Amino acid sequence: MKSATLIGIVLVILGIVALAYQGFTYTKREKVVDIGPIHATKDTRETVPLPPIVGGLALVGGIVLIAVGSRN
Repeated sequence: MKSATLIGIVLVILGIVALAYQGFTYTKREKVVDIGPIHATKDTRETVPLPPIVGGLALVGGIVLIAVGSRN
C-alpha cells in the first residue's frame, strides 16, 4: 500500500468516528483540600466538542487521498 492510500484510510475512519461521536469527554481531578493527612479531591467532567465540519473534512480528504493513491 502506498502512504497516501494508508493516510486516506486513516482519515476516512477518523472522519466517520468524528461524525458519529461529535466530541469526547474526559475526567479532570482537582485537589480541593490538602491539610496534613486529610486530602479532598473533586472530579469534573470536561467535554471537548468536535464540529461536524471537522469530521466531514476528514472524510472528504481521506476519500481524495485514496483516489489519488490508487491512481498513481
